[in-house]
Amino acid sequence: MKTVEPAPAAAPDREQTPPMTAVGSARPARRSRDGVHGLLMSAPAVAGLIAFVGIPFGYAVVLSFSNVRLGSPLAPSFFGVEQYRRLFTDPDLSGPFLRALLNNLTFAVVVVPLQTGLALALAILLNRKLKGIGLFRSLFFMPVVFPMTLVAVIWRLILARSDQGLLNSALHAVSFGKWGAFDWLGDAATAMASIIVLSVWQGVGFQMVILLAGLQQIPGELYEAAQLDRATRWQQFRHVTLPGIRGTLVFVAMLTSVLSFRVFDQVYVLIHGGGLDEDATRTVMYQAVTTAFDQNNIGQASAITVVFFAIVVALTLVQRRVVRPDNPDSPDN
Repeated sequence: MKTVEPAPAAAPDREQTPPMTAVGSARPARRSRDGVHGLLMSAPAVAGLIAFVGIPFGYAVVLSFSNVRLGSPLAPSFFGVEQYRRLFTDPDLSGPFLRALLNNLTFAVVVVPLQTGLALALAILLNRKLKGIGLFRSLFFMPVVFPMTLVAVIWRLILARSDQGLLNSALHAVSFGKWGAFDWLGDAATAMASIIVLSVWQGVGFQMVILLAGLQQIPGELYEAAQLDRATRWQQFRHVTLPGIRGTLVFVAMLTSVLSFRVFDQVYVLIHGGGLDEDATRTVMYQAVTTAFDQNNIGQASAITVVFFAIVVALTLVQRRVVRPDNPDSPDN
């Protein structure tokens, strides 16, 4: 007698998966659609960057190779590299330009670490859950809202050379009449320091808000774990706070560096209305503007801006190279 073996059970229906070739071909198509969407979303910003930065800078490069005088009846003429040669070899032009460049570098070297460190200290101080802390944050951020021209006028009253100047009056009262009138803006030894204090006071609130947002992204569990390990405040700051805001801190430092090279408003207002020492505080932007509109030399002013743009871009790339997180020479690696 033969035994009949049962037929094997039919395999349950499974969802048919597409062939690997179909999946592979779908991925490039999806990436292509994402790229198109990204270009469409960034198109307004790119168009604005080209219209308000790219085209004017390209026109400045063209003007730097021309002899162009503002209001002159003569047509512009091709000048070659003569504007650049004069900028570095003509004593009447190279002296003020190099002095302005040195003043810009001095301003940046002092302001970037000072303003970044002060902003970090204020952010840590205001990163507390206290009653009314929002009011204190608003007070520290308020100078950022004021236009730089208004800030320069206010500080002109504070640093006035007469006995009626607020700073001189305060020092006169504290010293019981022994402190006399001092020209803070007109003295070459204190003119740049006055501009630095003014600029840091006006801009530190902006960097403070950025760093405060970074501090609030650090998980509280990290601080609790550090406290369980009996870490001191300094150890928590060094091993928890700084690594947690490293990217934000690098961004703030680079942003402050770029803004520090753009210093112009406060220098122009205080030189023309506050008795500020011009040689001690002249910046490259001030030199370019006065060359264009006071001396009517558009070609020379364009050459100044092109050279200065190249210097700022080079310094920014070097700074980015030094402080980027994947740098092997970085302290965190």
